[in-house]
Amino acid sequence: MKQFTLPRTDLPASNVILGMMRIGELDDAEIRMLVKTALDTGITVFDHADIYGGSPHACEARFGGAVRFSPAEREQVLIQSKVGIREGYFDFSAEHIVSSAEASISALGLDHLDLLLLHRPDALVEPDEVAAAFDALHEQGLVTAFGVSNHTPGQIELLARSVRQPLIVNQVQLSITHAPLIAAGVAANMADDPQSVDRDNGLLDYCRVEGITLQAWSPFQSGKYPGVFLGDREHYAELNDVLDELAAAYGVTPTAIALAWITRHPAGIQVVLGTTSPSRVREAAAGSELRLTRPEWYRLFTAAGHRLP
Repeated sequence: MKQFTLPRTDLPASNVILGMMRIGELDDAEIRMLVKTALDTGITVFDHADIYGGSPHACEARFGGAVRFSPAEREQVLIQSKVGIREGYFDFSAEHIVSSAEASISALGLDHLDLLLLHRPDALVEPDEVAAAFDALHEQGLVTAFGVSNHTPGQIELLARSVRQPLIVNQVQLSITHAPLIAAGVAANMADDPQSVDRDNGLLDYCRVEGITLQAWSPFQSGKYPGVFLGDREHYAELNDVLDELAAAYGVTPTAIALAWITRHPAGIQVVLGTTSPSRVREAAAGSELRLTRPEWYRLFTAAGHRLP
């Protein structure tokens, strides 16, 4: 498993993250097995959000009730959560950020979060309120570092004018088949190509310049159709043919190849797995250090339906 230090911090992290969004369906033993499998493969980052589980902090409480890290283990893992989505609206008020982060820490059975992300952009955001919340959480030792999710460069810059702590992470949707983040840049300046439309204001290059680590959620999700693209030969026959071919060549599964397509990018993108299957965790983790060649990477890119001008 590839390990690195998150830019502008001393936080060690794996380039594969295990997401906890669906663990509410598991019993304690299944949660412990899922976490153990992740740790055994080298995954050290666990992703939560206050809204996961159908009621506030439900999945965090399930995790906290099932998993107890020893002090030595806790030093080796990174626990992150997200805040800001409420029923029917988004909320980046200082009061909500602080109270929700405190509730997340309590539900998880921890004394602090390593990383707290703002989940979805709040159109009514007051950056000074965010700054006040971050200062309070940081000064009390409740949150070590901060980031965002699904934010544009402009939205990050607006926050950065007030927030004193660096915003070190931006979690965004990315898969081979859902890749406007990458595909738009490839087709730049092609006026007759819809792929050239920049939907995120140059977010990929901005994050590379600013030292912000991208985290890819839904890494196997189809771009246009329900479900995942893995095994979907009705909509992605050519892509699955290439995935199968490369999987056989590297001695891994197509899941590992699909993950390796993301981690091959020089931006140093982390991949967030949403699975609750230990076997799928092992399959995906096998792609962590697999370095596709340029021809292989571009074959997957075009097989997924993206164009090269």
